[in-house]
Amino acid sequence: MLKDIPKLIVEKIVVAIVQEEDEANTLMWNVYLINLYEEEIYGVLVSSKGYGNFEGREVKTSVLRHLIGTVEPQEYAKIEPLMEDLIGLSNEYWVSFYKDKQIYDKKYVFLPESIREENLTLIPILNKRGVMIQ
Repeated sequence: MLKDIPKLIVEKIVVAIVQEEDEANTLMWNVYLINLYEEEIYGVLVSSKGYGNFEGREVKTSVLRHLIGTVEPQEYAKIEPLMEDLIGLSNEYWVSFYKDKQIYDKKYVFLPESIREENLTLIPILNKRGVMIQ
C-alpha cells in the first residue's frame, strides 16, 4: 500500500554552480554536489539537462548522466562544467543516491539567469562563491 512506502526527504545535499579559473586562467562555471550529511552517500547518480528559450527559439540540451559513486560526509564531488551559453537556460540536476540502505532522489532546477553576480554566496565545504540549491 502507499501508506507503507516511506517518505524520504533529501535535506542535506547541495547542488552548487561555482565560477572558477581553469588551467589557462580563464573563468568558467563548474557544477558540484555537496554532501552535508554526517554519513556517506553512495551509488550517487546525477542526470543533467538544460531547456528554455535561446535567441528566440525553444531549445533542449541532451540529457547527461554522471555516475559519481560515493561522496564522503562533509565532502563534495564535481558533476560537470557548465558552458557559458547554458547559463540563460533552466539547468536541471536530478540527484539519486543511497543512504542507510534507502534510496533518495531530488530534482534541483537553476532558473534562467539565476546565475548572476548579485546572487553569488559563499558555498559551504567548497569555500568559494557561487549559486546553490539545497
